[in-house]
Amino acid sequence: MEVHLLLFGITKDLVGKQKLKLVLPESTTVADFKKILREKHPELHEIESISIAVNSEYASDAHLINHNDEIALIPPVSGG
Repeated sequence: MEVHLLLFGITKDLVGKQKLKLVLPESTTVADFKKILREKHPELHEIESISIAVNSEYASDAHLINHNDEIALIPPVSGG
């Protein structure tokens, strides 16, 4: 199945793109997606925690991803 990936902040800088399309196996959970993403983009190992939003809502690791879902990578925010 194909999904649309949106990258923000440091994730965008590390991967070098703001948007990607990925093909994932059927029945992929958010936890599976995180593992697949880090295999395809090892540069993301630099970030300890990335929040995942599916179709504009934060998703738990058990959330099941569907064809054509929009997945956003939300890195930790720091500032002062």
